Amino acid sequence: MTRTKRLVLDVLKPHQPNALEFSAALAELGPDYRVLLTVIEVDKKTESTTLVIEGDDLDFTALREAIEQMGASVHSIDEVEVHGSEAR
Repeated sequence: MTRTKRLVLDVLKPHQPNALEFSAALAELGPDYRVLLTVIEVDKKTESTTLVIEGDDLDFTALREAIEQMGASVHSIDEVEVHGSEAR
């Protein structure tokens, strides 16, 4: 079984929730999730951001759903790190 360890996402989000609240909500989805949000551009109603999410086994579906529930959208997956099953 593979495990997703790192995702870099291009995300367009509204100004609210702010970057701290947005990142904290995503980090809460996993016991070891680490989230780095960088604001790239600010428009009148939105912020273009790059999200780097790391953890032992990221759940992309849950992350995408949480992002959409906060009024944002994933524009692209720009980088991914996936590990295969470990030898026993």
